[in-house]
Amino acid sequence: MDSRSFPELLAQLARKHPEKPYFISTDNGQALSYGQLHQLCRKLGEQLSSLGFKQGDKVSVYMPNSERTAVLLLSIMARGLVANPINLLCQVSQLRHILRHSDTRLIFTTNELAGVLLPLLAEIDRPIQLVLVDPRSRELPVFADNALTVDDSGTPAPVTPDMDALLMYTSGTTGVPKGVLLTQENLLENARNIVREHRLTASDRVLGSLPLYHINGLVVTIIAPLIHEGSVAMTARFSAANFWRDASRYQCTWINVVPTIIAYLLNDQTDCSTLDLSRLRFCRSASSALPPERHRDFEKRFGIGIIETMGLTETAAPSFSNPYPADERQIGSVGKPSGTQAKVVDDQNHQVKNGEHGEIILTGKNVMHGYYKDPVKTKEAFTQDGWLRTGDIGYQDDRGFFYVTGRAKELIIKGGENIAPREIDEAVIKHPCVLDAASVGAPHPDYGQDIAVYLVLRENTTFDEQDMRRHCLKELGQYKSPSKYVVVQELPRGPSGKVQRLKLLDL
Repeated sequence: MDSRSFPELLAQLARKHPEKPYFISTDNGQALSYGQLHQLCRKLGEQLSSLGFKQGDKVSVYMPNSERTAVLLLSIMARGLVANPINLLCQVSQLRHILRHSDTRLIFTTNELAGVLLPLLAEIDRPIQLVLVDPRSRELPVFADNALTVDDSGTPAPVTPDMDALLMYTSGTTGVPKGVLLTQENLLENARNIVREHRLTASDRVLGSLPLYHINGLVVTIIAPLIHEGSVAMTARFSAANFWRDASRYQCTWINVVPTIIAYLLNDQTDCSTLDLSRLRFCRSASSALPPERHRDFEKRFGIGIIETMGLTETAAPSFSNPYPADERQIGSVGKPSGTQAKVVDDQNHQVKNGEHGEIILTGKNVMHGYYKDPVKTKEAFTQDGWLRTGDIGYQDDRGFFYVTGRAKELIIKGGENIAPREIDEAVIKHPCVLDAASVGAPHPDYGQDIAVYLVLRENTTFDEQDMRRHCLKELGQYKSPSKYVVVQELPRGPSGKVQRLKLLDL
């Protein structure tokens, strides 16, 4: 589908595939057709307009994954309003900031989650209506009688590609969350990029378990199927014990995961030998770098090739992708630019030679125009000639593949030498007792920083520090071997699965 706005896209799909399943809920097997999707989105959009909502107004969704959540988000955007999915993992201070900063006038949520929001709404000096929604129902939401002023202005203007469609806040690991504002074109353009890179067709169905309040879950698993006229089987939440069963039961052709999920699947002992997974063509991994050791272990155990990708909220999900089929990819690389132009630059914004490290910057139709109500941070996010600064440090090889070695703010600087945390992580993960690991620079009186590593152990294993030190000495040498090892139950992560390294020192 080459539609350039959500209302146009949904209408075309309803005419072409009125009975075809679009969304399947794995908890009950209930399917939503393209015809039903269009009808629900149209009715909800009309309802919002009758309540006084105008194009550009912000409407929030604070809900877990469900058919209802997907329909709400698509309905809001299809009416020319701006959807604001709120991360359920937000701390109270972050949630308070989002409610104030977003200018939202209405929040859809569940009865269970309303208790989190009510005390915060009392602190905000503008009216925000809370609408309780049953995730299992397809009935239209019930609004308060005095919800908003009724709008008698008639039919809204057509929704155009340049209209704002999504306001999604970053995880705010280094400060308050920033509101990334994306247009109809940003979202649909990148959905087309995904379809092209993965060669998706109308017969493809993705198993989605990533949260819809994250850009990956939203664009890759519920918007991209609209473009290739396929479908999504959506779980309410990730479960290692049910993952392969759902992939088999709903005949999924590909899966969309993050490295954390790959680690959990490798650690899970569920027997998959009786399941029919023959339709699965590939596994797509995104959101953070996948250690090559884990990449190979997954493919060896499950026989499914992994396509590694990388993106940002600011780029409406992927901006790099390894090629399909999987045997053409480069393990350890985030791939080649996907619908974007990219390069690696030094501190003076000069492009460096292949193999040299620097910051990765990019440009393309999927790149945001800026941060909501924050011209200062918007200016800081772009170079003078308009390229987005990703904040990722890496390099490009002679074949055009890009590699990410760390975040600019997370580089470990030991005695004046830059050390990429990922190099340390990958070495530690090779030890058979380690399920997951993340390294960070710890203050040191002589070196400035030294290396600390935080470990999650595999089930039924014990930690032997001397054995680990010998392992790291062999893999990394004396200078790069960690000086501190800390065993933890889990690593702090944002909703995308990325380790929040700067929080490790607080553990």
